[in-house]
Formats: sequence, C-alpha cells, structure tokens
Amino acid sequence: MKNQFGGNWTEAKMEIIVSYAKAYLTIMNNQTWAKTLYFDGFAGSGLIEVDDREEIIKGTSLRILEIQDPKPFDLYYFVEKDLKTKLALENNIQSNYFGKNAHVVQDDCNIRLKTMAKYLDENKSFRALAFIDPYGMSVNWDSIESLKNKGIDLWILVPTGLGINRLLKNNGDISDSWLLKLEKFLGLTRDEIKNHFYKKSIQSTLFGEEVSINKEKKQLKKHVNFIKQD
Repeated sequence: MKNQFGGNWTEAKMEIIVSYAKAYLTIMNNQTWAKTLYFDGFAGSGLIEVDDREEIIKGTSLRILEIQDPKPFDLYYFVEKDLKTKLALENNIQSNYFGKNAHVVQDDCNIRLKTMAKYLDENKSFRALAFIDPYGMSVNWDSIESLKNKGIDLWILVPTGLGINRLLKNNGDISDSWLLKLEKFLGLTRDEIKNHFYKKSIQSTLFGEEVSINKEKKQLKKHVNFIKQD
C-alpha cells in the first residue's frame, strides 16, 4: 500500500524535514544525558507515489528511520488513523528496519499528542522532535497546547489555503459548524476570530452610513507566524 501525493513540493518538504532532523540530532548528540524521540502524527504507509510516475519513493517516516549520522533517534512513534495504512507502515518497518525502537499505532493524532505530553512529563531525560502534517484542519489547538514546556521541537504544516482561508469567508458570514472547526484549530473564541480576522468599515452614502465587514488577509498571515513561533 502507498500514499498518493503530488508535485515537487512533496519531495522538497520531506528533504527539509529530514535535513532538520539531522541537524537536531547533531545538537542532541552533544547532550549525552538526553534521549531522543521522533513523533509523526500522520505517518502514512511509508511509501509515496508522486503524481503519475511509476516510481515509488520513500516517505518521511522511512527516511527518518534511515538516519544513522550523527546518530539515530532512540525512540520512534508513528501515528496513523487508517488501519490499512498503519498496517502497511508497520509491515515495512518490521521487514526493512528490524531492531529499530519503532512503534506504530492506529489512533487520532490529537489523542496521541496528549499521550506524548504525558510521556515527556514522566520521562524527563527525553527530548522530542514532532512532525505534524495534518489532513485539513484535523489537529486541535488544545492538543498542541498540551506540549507547552515539554522539551519538544514541533513542526506543524498549517493548511491556510484549503483549510483556514476557505472557512474564513470574505464577508464574515461563517456557519456555526465552520466556526466550531476554527475555534478548535486556532484556539480562539468566536468573538476573537471575528475581531482578529475581520475589519468593520463605515462609509457615508446618499442613503446614510453603510457598514461592511471584510477579511484582513494580513491577519491570517500574522496568526500563522504566531503558531510557528510560539
């Protein structure tokens, strides 16, 4: 079984993550007291078919497992919600990466992020690198918030195009179900969402004052940058 993703961005993204993981391990290699944990919240099957090419490439999870220099991670934790995909990754690891301290679980990423937070609390010698590449807006803010002050480097690919931006309608007329999704993902109340992302303007016309509400795109960029830096 393999995942299907498209374009050069997929491969570039994986190269960035793997390069960062190597740099992270280089730093941690000097911390002799510390053990390292790699967490992938949407691990996939480990194999990827890019566009319509016949060639199958290795995904991020397998590439991370192959890192030996400067050292491998002490513990790998892969989360995949789909059972068939989870079994495919598990079989691949058992067949080709025997001896790695790797665990593959079928579960919701939000649940396992909180599990990892508890694990890091109970195992102070561990430091973690977590990679979260969600399907849409499937990661909740409270799950991310549970990792605060836990000795973790957290990478999240924020779906601004097809996710947040689509739900933040230009005129501010957002349905209750969409507002609920935004609340969970952004960690903001409904009033905070409207005040943060929208600007009210008043214009004088022949018929009196006209009030309009419009989305501020720069505010979306600011909030995404805040997520990256927090």
